[in-house]
Amino acid sequence: MSLHQEDEAVEQLLFDDQDYPIESNVRWRLYLSHALSAWNSRMFEFGAFLFLAALWTDDLLPASVYALARSAAAAALLPWLGSRLDGLDRLASIRLSLLSQRIPVALSCIGFYLLLRMPPAHGALAGKVISLSALSLLACVEKLGASTNTIAIERDWVVIIAGDDDAHLATLNAQMRRIDLFCKLVAPLAISLVDSYSTRIAVVGMGMFTSMSLLAEYVCIARVYRSVPGLRSFGEPEETIGTDDATRPAASGLGSVIKYVQHSAFLPSLSLALLYLTVLSFSGQFITYLLASGFSSTRVALLRAIAAVFELSATWAAPIIARRIGAVRTGLWSLNAQLAFITGACICLWFTPGATPRLATIGLITCTILSRTGLWGFDLSAQLIIQDEVQPEFRGTFSSLEASLQNIFEMLAFASTIIFPSTSQFKYPVAISAGAVTLSSILYACFVRGRRGHLMHLDDCLCRGKITHTGWTAVDDDDNINTPSDSQTELVTSPSRETT
Repeated sequence: MSLHQEDEAVEQLLFDDQDYPIESNVRWRLYLSHALSAWNSRMFEFGAFLFLAALWTDDLLPASVYALARSAAAAALLPWLGSRLDGLDRLASIRLSLLSQRIPVALSCIGFYLLLRMPPAHGALAGKVISLSALSLLACVEKLGASTNTIAIERDWVVIIAGDDDAHLATLNAQMRRIDLFCKLVAPLAISLVDSYSTRIAVVGMGMFTSMSLLAEYVCIARVYRSVPGLRSFGEPEETIGTDDATRPAASGLGSVIKYVQHSAFLPSLSLALLYLTVLSFSGQFITYLLASGFSSTRVALLRAIAAVFELSATWAAPIIARRIGAVRTGLWSLNAQLAFITGACICLWFTPGATPRLATIGLITCTILSRTGLWGFDLSAQLIIQDEVQPEFRGTFSSLEASLQNIFEMLAFASTIIFPSTSQFKYPVAISAGAVTLSSILYACFVRGRRGHLMHLDDCLCRGKITHTGWTAVDDDDNINTPSDSQTELVTSPSRETT
């Protein structure tokens, strides 16, 4: 009996042959599986930096090395891993991704717990290097497992489950995004509340939850697999069938890079990728800086939740604005708004000599939170432009190259805090982040100038002349790039990126 036949026999024992309606059981099992996956991923992503900060206080270097290793693994290995998983059965690939997520998290929790129980060894550089290297290696495996799981479920399973029903697909995408945002809000708060009471209990609780939820998540996703015949289809991807041999070199290697750079949507894509070169987001470096500045883990989690609320608000506001003034100008306004707030954050650290460090940090936090609306507004606008202009047969290659750029810029952000590891030097990575946003704004302005012939035309936006709405007028049709209709809004408000 082959391995695949053995898997089917085991699943026959675990799951009965009852048919599950797509509209009810399958949908909710998919949501539950995604909720468990997102919760564990968000909890570990946030909790790991809390534990690193507890082990190595007043030092940004361990957290930077840890985060840099995770991004480097994703940038270097995800394309190769994705091509390998393409040859596996869908359920087998999900099983592999789940195990590669949960086993490293469990082992990481064991390592964190042992390190927390050990007395601090001052000057023991070898022990610090070995322990940090082991934790970083486990984090790399977890990152690859989480990424492959997300790609498989959100880019493949959801499309097949929805079938040819675009409305159903939009509903699935929107609900999956809401689940992820909810986990982004609540999971860090939950682990930080436990950590504020006892870091050791937080470590043990995370390890127990991630281990115990593995079976439930697998049972849910396996029942979905058995209920949807399309998921059991196995063969060559549709986009490669019938492809002309002459077009294949352009879709790989140097040819795909050249085609990407020469594409009309390259500048919006590059501008979006540049925004990953930042330390002004509620990720590892900024969290560690806030903890070292005297903020409790609970307050940091609350601030991150507030930032997530601002991000979510942008997903509702940006499509409304885009229907008024077009996607191109919405992106320009959003990116300039982000630049203004990031500049304010930079000023708080560089040009407030009379302010107390606490007051400067509060200003930094405020500007960072407000900048999230501009970031996500631009993200949605850039996605609209890219979706409209990139040809269907080139979308996969285009998106993978954009993702590679995003990981590279993210690694450069981590490198900035490795070069400037002290909390007193944090203003230098902040300045680098402001420079990246400035460059992104310049590149996108070049795109807008080339597309529209000018950067801003206030008469088209402000109420001068024919008024159709209070304070606003509709834009001309030739200045709009397929802005979504009301029926498409829910689909548009589900961007593919988990942010920065």
